[in-house]
Amino acid sequence: MNTEIPVRPELGAVVVGVDGSPAARTAALWAADEADRRGRALHLVHAADTDRRALYATAETLQAVREAGRDLLNDTVSAVQERFPDLAVTKELSRQEPVAGLRSAAGRRGTIVVGHRGLGGFSALMLGSVGLGVAARAEVPVIVVRGEGERPETGSVTAAVHDADDLGWLLLAAAEAEARKAALRIVSVWNVLAHVGSVATMLDDLDGIARQRVHEVKELADRVRDAYPDLIVGHHLETGTSTPGILIEASSRTDLIVMGRDHRPLGVGPSLGRVAHTLIHHAHCPVEIVPTAFVHPGEEK
Repeated sequence: MNTEIPVRPELGAVVVGVDGSPAARTAALWAADEADRRGRALHLVHAADTDRRALYATAETLQAVREAGRDLLNDTVSAVQERFPDLAVTKELSRQEPVAGLRSAAGRRGTIVVGHRGLGGFSALMLGSVGLGVAARAEVPVIVVRGEGERPETGSVTAAVHDADDLGWLLLAAAEAEARKAALRIVSVWNVLAHVGSVATMLDDLDGIARQRVHEVKELADRVRDAYPDLIVGHHLETGTSTPGILIEASSRTDLIVMGRDHRPLGVGPSLGRVAHTLIHHAHCPVEIVPTAFVHPGEEK
C-alpha cells in the first residue's frame, strides 16, 4: 500500500439554483446549512435566461422576468438569513440559461446544489432537463437534494466506490463527513451477475475476485484513515444483483451519498452513469456527484 499520506481536499463555496418551486426552496435551505457547516459563503442563482428570451420576447416581458427573478432572490435570501443569520449570502440574477448559469457561478472550486425538481429554468429533473445536465456536465461537485426536508440526521456519509481509482473523490466524501462530524461509510457493491460469462470467470474463481474487491476497499479505507485519523471510517462489500437497488436502500440510512462521475467516453459529451442516474431520481437522501476532473485536474478534457 502507498504509505504517502493523501492530500486533504478543501470544500468550496456553495452555489444553489432557485426558481420558486418548493423543491428549490428546500434545496436553498439545505445548501445554506451545508455552507454554514463548511464555513463558506452561499451564492443564490436564478437563471432568467434573458439572453435567449431576447430573441423572441418583448422588452416589457424581459423586464417582468427580471423583476420576478429579483423578488425571488430577495425572498430566498430572507428565508435563509432567518434561519442562518450569520451566514454570508450573495445573489445573482443570471442572463444565461440555467446549466450555463450555474456552471459559471460555481467557477472551478465551488459546489452546485439543485432541487430534485422545479419550475421554469430548473424544471422537471425527474424527466431529465437541467438537473441532469448540471450533474452530467459540471466540472465541480453537484448535489441533488432529495429526501424529506426535516429528515432526522443519521450521523453518517456514504461513499459508493468501485476500485482503487476512486481515492480522489473519496477524500472529498471524507471531508464532507468531517464537516458534519459524522462517520464515513465506504460501500462497494459486488454484483456477481456482472461477471457471469466474462473472461474473468474463466481465469479466476468468483470467490477470488470477491476477495480482491474486499482487499481494494480495505486499502481505500486505510488511505482515508491516513488522511483523516480522527474520522470514523467503515468499509463494506455489499452483495446483490442490483447495484442501484442496493445503493438506494443504503441512502435511507445516511445523510448524504457520494459517488464519482466517470470519464466522458472518448472525451466527447456528458457522462452520467446508470447508477448515478438512478440515484438522483430515487435516493432517499441528497446525492453528490463528483467529476473525476475535479480531483484529478487535466485528466478529463
